[in-house]
Amino acid sequence: MSVRPCRDNEREEMLAIINSAAEAYHGVIPADRWHDPYMPAHELDHEIDAGVAFWGYEAEGALVGVMGIQPVRDVDLIRHAYVLPGLQGQGVGGALLEHLRTLTPRRILVGTWAAAVWAISFYERHGFEATSHEQKTALLKTYWTIPDRQIETSVVLANPPFPGPH
Repeated sequence: MSVRPCRDNEREEMLAIINSAAEAYHGVIPADRWHDPYMPAHELDHEIDAGVAFWGYEAEGALVGVMGIQPVRDVDLIRHAYVLPGLQGQGVGGALLEHLRTLTPRRILVGTWAAAVWAISFYERHGFEATSHEQKTALLKTYWTIPDRQIETSVVLANPPFPGPH
């Protein structure tokens, strides 16, 4: 078992992990934000071109989890964190997150769907704290390029947390 950079020739495996794990969103996130596949190949290519460095968790020679990190201005964003459904809850996501945290001394932000309570809980267990509604909106507009509808239905978690009330 190891955490390592994803390779260019693993895009098919990465998409399979992302799209199978993202099935958990179906019927949970707003219907107007769901699409199948959740992440098409051209979107993965766009994310990589935009500077998202994907890391993978390999077990017994197979890629079973992926997580990206993207430097934006004065922070780093965790992007597209997914683990094969049958291996969730076994430390794969935690190992990826802990590894990515060693790569930067800067504040790390995570944006996720407000309805994805399992994802929010995962990040909170790993020391991230939810931002206030006002902070969330400002952060999403500053560090992400997403539509207003997604801003309305998302949350942002930070590590270290921002000072003040959350």
